[in-house]
Amino acid sequence: MITEADVSFNLIQTERQNHARELVQSISLAEWDGIVAISGDGLLYEVINGLMERPDWEEAIKMPLGILPCGSGNAVAAAINFNAGFDQTLGQELLTNCTLLLCHGAVSPLDLVSITTSSGSRSFSFLSVAWGFISDVDIESEKYRHMGSARFTLGTMVRLASLNTYRGRLSYLPAPDSTGHRPILRSITMAANGSLPFQRMPLHRTVSDMGLCEERRTFCYRGLESADEPAPSPNSPPPSSGFPTSAFSFETLSEQLVADGLGAQEVAAPTSLPSSTRQMRGPPDNFLAPLDQPVPKSWVTVEDDFVLVLAIYQTHLGADLFAAPFACFNDGLIHLAYVKAGISRAALIRLFLAMEKGTHFEQGCPHVTNIPVRAFRIEPLTHKGIITVDGERVEYGPIQGQIHHGVANLITGISPVKITKF
Repeated sequence: MITEADVSFNLIQTERQNHARELVQSISLAEWDGIVAISGDGLLYEVINGLMERPDWEEAIKMPLGILPCGSGNAVAAAINFNAGFDQTLGQELLTNCTLLLCHGAVSPLDLVSITTSSGSRSFSFLSVAWGFISDVDIESEKYRHMGSARFTLGTMVRLASLNTYRGRLSYLPAPDSTGHRPILRSITMAANGSLPFQRMPLHRTVSDMGLCEERRTFCYRGLESADEPAPSPNSPPPSSGFPTSAFSFETLSEQLVADGLGAQEVAAPTSLPSSTRQMRGPPDNFLAPLDQPVPKSWVTVEDDFVLVLAIYQTHLGADLFAAPFACFNDGLIHLAYVKAGISRAALIRLFLAMEKGTHFEQGCPHVTNIPVRAFRIEPLTHKGIITVDGERVEYGPIQGQIHHGVANLITGISPVKITKF
């Protein structure tokens, strides 16, 4: 499909953890037009945080980012699939849909959430922060990774057998006019020939991470279009394999996106920072107080025993977990959910079964609360536990985050406007 779309690309295979993070810190932006990871969500986390560590992060983070699902979770790919109007799917069909959308090349703004931990480290998240049941299953099921997405089902059954609760303090800044969630109805009409009604908004150039599976992750940048273009800078990583340049190119972003300053811009390559001196940059956290200080008075605080706490900003937590059907890529909201102790195992099973179809909000379980917020803080009072950010384990202890609206760009394949007819 990519070949038929005349997409030209070079492949670079990452060799270790944080390799992609290091690569994007040193590339010359003028030679790249997008970065697409083929893996689960973890490689995209590396790319985003590598871009945010650059001195020119404000321009670097506007680089259009995409993903082709070859992991076990594939939450962002599932959100892109849903956003395009496709039915929820897994495996090869999800990969096919996302490849089609990638070839169409339209870009949408993407919210990021800045995360601060008790050690003072700062990172940027695009998916979720979890504490309790969900993070337990995510990390404890790593031993079943060879099972693919089925690892989460098995991990859930194991954790249900010994259900834990966690004492803690959850604080949050409610979003203005947040009276509750109402699902957003989305529809899309296929053309007679089966094509999607896209407004073609491809980028000027393209980049794809064309790895074959999560264990064989790939990072890539495009071949030069002509002899008139500059040669790759010494900081740009060499390709592991190359493909000839073709007539295809992603067209420029829509006029609205350009007017908003969301287009990729050409800048000189910065010098890569060694990991020992890595510095996270990014927009200021205007909603957050330091973790060693009380939250502002405008916040709401709940201290209780929790089964789980989940802050999510995409529709899907996994390819088959439709956790927040009302979420959008750039709605400026963190969708905060928590389940208090006292819920039965049967009710928790029903909750997750309903989550596969996004109908869990209709259950009216008194132990479950959902609220859209701008910022949150989790302060565990139980000494042992697991906290994850975008599915990756982080240090256990107080953690907080706030939304930053439309900071990044995501290749979603369709125009960020409602489509009614074609």
